Amino acid sequence: METYWLSILGVLALCLMSVALAVYSGSSKGFAGKLSGPVVPADDDNPLYRIDRVHMNSVEALAPFVVPAVLAMMAGVGPVTLAVLVWVHLTIRLVHMVIYLRGGEAAKGGNVRTILYVSGALVTLVLIVVTGWATLR
Repeated sequence: METYWLSILGVLALCLMSVALAVYSGSSKGFAGKLSGPVVPADDDNPLYRIDRVHMNSVEALAPFVVPAVLAMMAGVGPVTLAVLVWVHLTIRLVHMVIYLRGGEAAKGGNVRTILYVSGALVTLVLIVVTGWATLR
């Protein structure tokens, strides 16, 4: 596992980001006098909605990426290959988070935010394929 230290740090950073967003989402709703849970109505102009959605997007993207990342280490995917995939994914998730939290036109669905979310999903798909390939060879 020593050769995967950079990938492990990246995966831990993804987990930390998800936990930090959970705290941020919950505390933001509490300070606003709202109950925890989804913010209704769904409105990208509402900061509480964006905070909630960026947290949920983080949670939705976490397991499908982290599980193959751990399996990649077990299957012997090259440490550099895995580190690149992990850190590209982390960078995409961080940029997605910043843009979504900032709001404005880029945060609206179908724009930059959506492109980033899909890009993260494509990196996840590449990770799954690379891990499957390493398992079969």
